[in-house]
Amino acid sequence: MTRRTAGSWLAAGLLAAVLVAVVVLARYGPALVLALTLALPSTGVHLGFARGAATVDPIEVVVRGGRTLQADLYRPSRPAGALLLVHGLSPAGRRHPDLARLARALATQGQLVLVPEFSGLTAFRLSGREVDDVRSALAHLRGLSSEGIGLAGFSFGAGPALLAAAASPGLRLVGAFGGYADLRNVLTFVTTGVHHHGGQRHAVRQEEYNRWKLLALLLTFVEAERERAILQAIADRKLANPTDDTRALEERLSREGRAVFNLVVNRREEAVPGLLGDLSPRVTHALDSLSPLTVMPRLAGRLLIAHGAGDESIPFTESLRLAAAGNAHAVILGTFHHVGPAAGWLSPSRALDGARLVSLADRLLNP
Repeated sequence: MTRRTAGSWLAAGLLAAVLVAVVVLARYGPALVLALTLALPSTGVHLGFARGAATVDPIEVVVRGGRTLQADLYRPSRPAGALLLVHGLSPAGRRHPDLARLARALATQGQLVLVPEFSGLTAFRLSGREVDDVRSALAHLRGLSSEGIGLAGFSFGAGPALLAAAASPGLRLVGAFGGYADLRNVLTFVTTGVHHHGGQRHAVRQEEYNRWKLLALLLTFVEAERERAILQAIADRKLANPTDDTRALEERLSREGRAVFNLVVNRREEAVPGLLGDLSPRVTHALDSLSPLTVMPRLAGRLLIAHGAGDESIPFTESLRLAAAGNAHAVILGTFHHVGPAAGWLSPSRALDGARLVSLADRLLNP
């Protein structure tokens, strides 16, 4: 082979490589930007491939009973779809920095994004009203977009989102990120650090703060107003300082409130079934009605389920259960915890998670 022929082959190879790179970036560029925005927040605003700038407008969404939800509407310059995002248990609600960053990133990639504020979730509560509110927000979004509508719930907001999706036909996409399948499994995990799936037992160290978030969530279902007030006072003090001494309040609890409190402070896996059995019928009914596992087969549209393997609030095995019930695949990100990537995300050994995240972002943008 002459030097000229070899040079021609090299030039042709470089040209082919460039063409392949252009095609790949044209197809996966937006997903790559979105994935990097999630994994490396400081880089997201500097990357290209965005469809255009996004604006954010505060709006109100009217729901059942004439109530209104405060919401933020992220408007893309060229809409290519519409998404409703449901936040988790967080005082920041719709303005949580991670959620707001995601909403803006989605909007720059052409999605009209509606992010309502759910007052129960901002107060660490689930009442069941959130399901109707999500459905009302979906109806509002349908009135704003001629494109297909999608819905994504995060953490404890994924439960109401999935339940609302099962009663909302015509969705192009339903996503659950860090969500739960059965609240009883979450109770066991938060109090003991233990979770099971597929015959395997997992055990991790639990954060005390999560225990008191759980109490705030459960006290909503306690019927007696006096008991709710005492449990709320305990939860408020423990959330402010988990080491605070609340024994004087605990001694005032009667049977219904005591059953909830005993479950929350328990640390023994073998004690959980009996403690669940001590709960009032109202509490157990709420646990059933707010667990989305049974509605998964009714969901239409593309189903996206993802979870961080290091999630300290909801075990990743809950997403495996959701996926199995919905005949879908769960993406388990080994380098992510509950709210984002763990330290050292750029480690070469974690490159597989990067590919998974790009694929997930691509399916979110292109259902």
